[in-house]
Amino acid sequence: MFFAVITLFPEMFEAITAYGISGRAAKRDIVQLHCINPREFAEGNYKRVDERPFGGGPGMVMMAEPLAKAIQCAKQLAEQAGAVHVPVVYMSPQGKTLNEPAVQQFVDYDGLIVLCGRYEGVDERLIQKYVDQEWSIGDYVLSGGELPAMVLLDSVIRRLPGAMSDEQSHVQDSFVDGLLDCPQYTKPDHFEGLDVPEVLKSGHHANIEKWRFLQRYQRTLERRPELVEKVELSKQQKKWLKDLSGK
Repeated sequence: MFFAVITLFPEMFEAITAYGISGRAAKRDIVQLHCINPREFAEGNYKRVDERPFGGGPGMVMMAEPLAKAIQCAKQLAEQAGAVHVPVVYMSPQGKTLNEPAVQQFVDYDGLIVLCGRYEGVDERLIQKYVDQEWSIGDYVLSGGELPAMVLLDSVIRRLPGAMSDEQSHVQDSFVDGLLDCPQYTKPDHFEGLDVPEVLKSGHHANIEKWRFLQRYQRTLERRPELVEKVELSKQQKKWLKDLSGK
């Protein structure tokens, strides 16, 4: 999958290409990640990419022209890589909040061009002309879009075929089917007065599956009750809930 990131700090993305699941995916050429610094397209001796906002006010705003040229460069790289459906995504606190359905949608694209803002944001005309989607990772403000971009990339890359050693691992993640994940345990059996639930040591796969589902459902009901209303349960899962309630 093709990725291009427009950023003033390309070094930060070594966290994606050098470590963990995303790093292995990069080494296996499952993903191509290009970091493009808009300063390379800025004019003047100082290669400025920011200016004072029209109308006054604090801070600086990223200029449209260097960003536009950087995005055009990214689109050319995507074309050379054979990536056709490659939307431009701007990481912004004003965007829609990133969630599992959105990540699944991104996986179906040929790639992504991710724009990382800085300062007070970017010239609105750049957004109007070049940005296809705006996404946020939460209702708070960070110093720039690099960390949100890395969150987006990691969430997408780990779902690509071949990225994870256990292909089924991400299927059981929180939010994939609308529920939170169940509690997880490993050795030793006893830890500071707490024991591993016996059902997990029983080897009875049907009982383990039932226990895990009920744990997931109850945990979601307690912590994120708004999610439960949207979950589509299977007939078996409905039966397990009915048996639990005794109705």
